[in-house]
Amino acid sequence: MGGYGSGRTGYKQKAEHCRSLDVNRLHRDGCLQAGKQGHWIWSRDGEEIARIGYKAERGRFVLDYKVRLNGGDWEPIKQPIPLTYTDCHYGNQRPYFRCPGVVNGRHCGRRVGKLFSGGCYFLCRHCYNVNYASQSETRYDRMLRRENKLRMALGGEPGTAHWIAPKPRGMWQRTYQRKRLEIEWRENQADQLFIASFSHLLSGEELEMYF
Repeated sequence: MGGYGSGRTGYKQKAEHCRSLDVNRLHRDGCLQAGKQGHWIWSRDGEEIARIGYKAERGRFVLDYKVRLNGGDWEPIKQPIPLTYTDCHYGNQRPYFRCPGVVNGRHCGRRVGKLFSGGCYFLCRHCYNVNYASQSETRYDRMLRRENKLRMALGGEPGTAHWIAPKPRGMWQRTYQRKRLEIEWRENQADQLFIASFSHLLSGEELEMYF
């Protein structure tokens, strides 16, 4: 046996499609205190979709659950995950998981904030070849995503079909103008990038018109 995560998947999984454990959220909820045990629950729209047993011990977080892959039998898993802490500037400590993955005979041990259920075990995204959806976006999609975020921060609706919202109460005028200019710049850049990506489909006259 090669250990946790042996035989890394050859395709890229999306982080949004995997259940994950966030060490900072567990810490805020008191789940990392030695002796604490219970169940961590995932929900969607207020409905429970999955749960996992856990027990916090000194220096590690132990998971207790069952998995069934490819329609096979349920397999019990008990997975200890090492914990490490770093000092913060304001006096507290910040927790991290030490990824227990072993891929192609090499121990991972990365200090990470999240572990993903990309297979039987909870490992870091590097071991499972997990990417976030935003990492596979085109440049113009990234521009529009940021532009929509700015629009909503001003209290408006996402999408270039909507007007940019008026200045929110209490916001400095120069701050509002800076955000407006960034929205307009990102929209223009997204348009140029989109057109450039399909320039090979345009006629000579259309290229002159857009460029």
